[in-house]
Amino acid sequence: MVAEAANADQKQAQRLLRLYHLYRLSVGITLVLLISSNMDNRLLTSANDDLLRGGSWLYLIINMLLVVFLENTRRPAQLFTLALVDVLLLCGLFYAAGGVASALGNLLVVSVAISNTLLRRRIGLLIAAIAAIGIVGLSFLLGLSRPLSANAYLQAGTLGALCFAASLLVQGLIRRLEVSETLAEQRASEVVSLEALNALILQRMRTGILVLDEQRRVQLANHSAQSLLGHSHLQGHMIDEYSPALVERLQLWRNNPTLRPQSLKIPGNGLELQPSFIALEQSPNQQTLVFLEDLAQITQQAQQLKLAALGRLTAGISHEIRNPLGAISHAAQLLAESEELDSADRRLTQIIQDHSQRMNRVIENVLQLSRRQQSAPQRLDLKPWLEDFVGEIREQANERQHIHLRINSGDFTTLMDPNQLRQILDNLIRNAWRHSAQLHEQADVWLALFVDPESQLAVLEVQDNGPGVSADEQAHLFEPFFTTSSQGTGLGLYLSRELCESNQARLDFKSRQGGGCFCITFAHGRKQS
Repeated sequence: MVAEAANADQKQAQRLLRLYHLYRLSVGITLVLLISSNMDNRLLTSANDDLLRGGSWLYLIINMLLVVFLENTRRPAQLFTLALVDVLLLCGLFYAAGGVASALGNLLVVSVAISNTLLRRRIGLLIAAIAAIGIVGLSFLLGLSRPLSANAYLQAGTLGALCFAASLLVQGLIRRLEVSETLAEQRASEVVSLEALNALILQRMRTGILVLDEQRRVQLANHSAQSLLGHSHLQGHMIDEYSPALVERLQLWRNNPTLRPQSLKIPGNGLELQPSFIALEQSPNQQTLVFLEDLAQITQQAQQLKLAALGRLTAGISHEIRNPLGAISHAAQLLAESEELDSADRRLTQIIQDHSQRMNRVIENVLQLSRRQQSAPQRLDLKPWLEDFVGEIREQANERQHIHLRINSGDFTTLMDPNQLRQILDNLIRNAWRHSAQLHEQADVWLALFVDPESQLAVLEVQDNGPGVSADEQAHLFEPFFTTSSQGTGLGLYLSRELCESNQARLDFKSRQGGGCFCITFAHGRKQS
């Protein structure tokens, strides 16, 4: 903004200088035309007409040279010299024309006024003083050669005073204009800053925002709207091409604005969005403001409240449930040791034990949620830590379970609770082994650690070669008690995401061909002050 303001001041000064050049050339040409056409009888009040003719041509020629050599000057010394030469030449013409009766003194007042638009403070007043001294002094000098009336001396003094008045008036106006320009620049800078701030807030909002015109063409789309709709180039295109369901709800809303629009599902990413519409009445082309809320966040908050209540309830009755559950499991174990049972009865006892263990795991997981300890992030280098962790996992794995590790170059320092990270990865790896074993005799898991080129954050991917996850199931992967396995509790992935968020990390699922991929994006490795 400072550079733009300086540039604007330079352009303004150049325009004033061109005006000054044009004024002097106009005066010079007019005087030469009057002298050359013998129409100077009223202009001349003395017999010194040769001096006036020569002075008029000299005034025109000198000003033409000044225009050529000082066309775009910005130096104060050169501007002062230009104004001084102009005043001295006009004073000479004033003397040659016979003094105040020639009306050339008025040109001096105008010249002082224009030169003070380029000169500031004392320098401008100095030009006014030289012009005033020239008018009064030359008038007295003319009075020595021939008597002048008292009225002529009064006019000379008045012209001198007018020179000072013009200088002070113009400089006052210039100062007020500069103050106004400075204030306008400050206001413009504030407006630009507010616009940039509004644009930044708009882009960083988690709520998707669209602005549609009357033809449903996207005039504005923030980053969240593009991410939620799964398209990165919405602006300038018809929204009908990308989300017909949104257009349908927009039409229903226009027919009856009191109805709450139904939610819509995005086919590409499986997100469920809640749209809302506002008509911008002051817009010239009937614009509509569209808000898109991700219902997954609202659902997650509701689930957190539900789990908190469930955790408190489970903590209170855990002993009442686990004691009889332990007795049932123990009785089934003793019954299975009886020699009188046939194979069918033994199968029933095994079912009792399996489901008792599953119920016990559910209780343990819910209890873990209710009494989960606060995370203690510490500065952690993921590369050596991950190498040690994979080594331990390989020792614990059976012969059909394999894990592969790939670490790219980069800085993998982050803030993370190592115990909670171990719990997260253990859950993700065993989940990946289970899915891989559904299609292959050998269950394989691939771990890839790298630095994201855009965010410069460390990223760890856990991939498998299992059957993958359908689009409908992806929307519920991190919901509590949602599982695709008859043996699972449905709390592992939810707990893993909760642990990641408590360490300022993020756990996401990425769909890929030939399996699934869970992605952990870690935080920067500097502590918050």
